[in-house]
Formats: sequence, C-alpha cells, structure tokens
Amino acid sequence: MPPNRRLLPLIFLFLGLAASVAPALAETGNQTPALKVSYALSAPPVEQQGVLWRRIRSGFSLGESNPALTRVHEEWFRKHPSYLERGAERSRLYLYFIVEEVEKRGIPMEIALLPMIESAYNPLALSPMKASGLWQFIPSTGKVYGLKQNAWYDGRRDVLTATRAALDHLEDLHAKFGDWELALAAYNCGEGCVARAQSRRKGKSTDYASLKLPTETRHYVPKLIAVRNIVLDPQRFDIALQEVANEPYFMQVKLSQPMEAKQAARLADMNLDEFLSLNPGFQRRVIHTDTRGVMLLPTERVETFQFNLHRQGVDKLSLRSYQAKRGESASKIADQFGVTPDWLKVHNPVKFHKGKVTQAQTLLVPSKVKVAGTPKIQSAAKAKRPSMRTHTVRRGDTLDQVAKLYSVRVTDIRRWNEAAEPLQPGATLEIPLSG
Repeated sequence: MPPNRRLLPLIFLFLGLAASVAPALAETGNQTPALKVSYALSAPPVEQQGVLWRRIRSGFSLGESNPALTRVHEEWFRKHPSYLERGAERSRLYLYFIVEEVEKRGIPMEIALLPMIESAYNPLALSPMKASGLWQFIPSTGKVYGLKQNAWYDGRRDVLTATRAALDHLEDLHAKFGDWELALAAYNCGEGCVARAQSRRKGKSTDYASLKLPTETRHYVPKLIAVRNIVLDPQRFDIALQEVANEPYFMQVKLSQPMEAKQAARLADMNLDEFLSLNPGFQRRVIHTDTRGVMLLPTERVETFQFNLHRQGVDKLSLRSYQAKRGESASKIADQFGVTPDWLKVHNPVKFHKGKVTQAQTLLVPSKVKVAGTPKIQSAAKAKRPSMRTHTVRRGDTLDQVAKLYSVRVTDIRRWNEAAEPLQPGATLEIPLSG
C-alpha cells in the first residue's frame, strides 16, 4: 500500500547515499544535511481539503474590462470543451505548487490560470518564436530571469524554476505599469510594446482597454478572464473540470550524482513518461546534476525510490563522466560501457561523423557494465511475490499490449522484470496472475 501523502514518515536514514528530499514548495539549497530525508508537508485546512478549485476561486480579483471580447472567448471554449478539460487534467501535476507560489506573493489568483492560455499546462510546449515551457519564456527573457539553458537542461521547462521566474517577471511588470492588465499585456507582447502604445495616447487614458495593441495582446487578458469565468462556474459552460487535490503532488529529491531518467523512474516504480512530465527541464534522459541536482517525484513514490536506491546502491546506478577524444570510435566507447551508440546519442549532446566523435567532450556513461542478477525493484513495503505466468515476447509486442492481454498494469510487469525494455523477440516476461 503506498504511503499516505500526509502521513509520510518523518525521517529515515540510509547508508552510502547523498540524496536529500524536501517539499517542492521551497528550494533546499546547500543547507540540507546530505544523509537526511525529511518530510515537512502540512495538511490543508479541513474546509479546503480536496477542493483546490474552490481555493483558486476564492483568490480571483481581476475585473472584466472588455466584456465583448471575453464573451467571444467564453463561447469558443464552450464549443471546444476538450481544450480546457485536457489542460485541467495536465494541470493536476503542477497546479497546487503554482497556487502556493501565487498565494505567497499575494497576487491575483487568475495568474495561476495563465499557463492554460500559454501552454495548456504542457511543460514541453514550444512556440514558433521558440518560447518554451508552461509559461512560454523566450530564450532571452529566460536568461534575464536566471533560467539556465544548455544542451543538458532548459530551465524554461523546469516547473519550479520557470514558475518562480514567471511570477518574478509579472511582478516586475506590475511595478513598472502599476496595473495587472497592463502587466499581463506586457508579458504577452513585451514591455516596450505596451510602453509605446501608451506613449501614442498623448494625455489620453492609457489603461489596457484604451490602448492600440497587437491583436493577440488585445485578446490576451479577455481570454484569461474567460478561463477565470469558466472556472468560477464550469457547469454553466458545459465543461467538466476534474477535481485537483489540495495537497502537494510532488516533492524534490536532491541527487549528488547523475542518473539515467529511466533508472530513476524504475526506482520510483513509475512510468517513464510520468517521470519525464515532472522533470521536463532535462534535455537528455539524464538527471544532469552538474546543471541541476534536483528532480521531482510524486509524494507517494518518494519512499519507494529511497528504499530501492538504498537497496541497489547509488554508486551502481549513477552515471559517470568519460572524456571522449576527437575521432574516437563511438562503438568502442559504447562497448566499453555496455551500451549502444544510439544510447550515447540519446543521453548525451554528442555528434558522430562516420561513427566517430566529432570533437573532444565529456560524456555521461554507466558506472560499469550491467551484469545479470541485478536485484529486482521492490515496493517499499516489500510486497509478497505473487504467483506468476510467463509470456514469450513476439515481434511487435509492446508492454502496453502485454499488460492488456493479461489484465495487469505496465508497472507490474516492470516491477518483476528487471530488463523488461526494450522488448526482444524470444525473451520471456514474468506476469503476475493478478494485477
């Protein structure tokens, strides 16, 4: 049984690891003891438990300066309910954290809904103008607000850093223009765009509704207000907003050594796609600790991750650096570490020409070649091994297909098969008789 999110153990220690965990609501920095795992999640007030949308509604404060345009967008969302419904489903991973950050700053709660119109809460969203992430930062603005961007990591896609940077940016714009509608307009088209529009008014009103702004910017605030109005009364618009729990969805886990994302997901007994959706800032499928040594895990998976990491050993599971020389054979490097040249490409920003490294650089590779007999992933509760049947992999099989065939979960197959992926025809999988 997974641990209750609000009743997680206060602390447990483990040997030989340099990982520390803290709530995702505050940066741990370098002050967290290296061998300490702490849980400091506080339960929300009883009247707010399980009602995050109600909490959001109570913080709305913006007016409606252009009702006609707001009605246009309300009608569009009414005719396309799937847009908001899909966005709301994606938001369940991030929304509690965003709401907490907005409340801390005392700014309008409508801003917590801004990712709905920017990216539909998709942290991998990329615009034609190269704006990226939940909050759609362009590269230059991201750099101004301290968002690292390199071949390993893009802070614009990092849920924690991008959210804080976006709110910093909006607060700066509000300080400049003295009005939240103008701040939002400047967030969309740039502060220079709004300032020029104001300068053309020459003594006339310079509020948002009065300015001659680009079409997208003119619609920007009414579109946000339309989303706000729908959240206030979704039934009136025939839109179903799935409830979002009023509690932290994730926690931060601090790692001291780089690790393959697939390995981290397995240790947490998670689907790789779900793991990556919480850690979209890492450009490669690697937790690149030299850039950012923090990853996010669902609160209910942290204990499982720590249990399995302790059991298998961080040194065995971590990646290490390898100094590749220009002209060195990719296949020889791959053979040395028990991987393929394709694995090197996926996990490193490396280029090969005719099978050779094009320039000297540091690669991340497994600490050592994997060998048979690696301990299988277990749950933190050391679940009793169920009765098993076997499945012989056929060409074209996928884990999803196999799971459906036997009415089990993909995670059940991964749990009892150390090297389940990639599936190889002729290999056998152990399938629990009950999922």
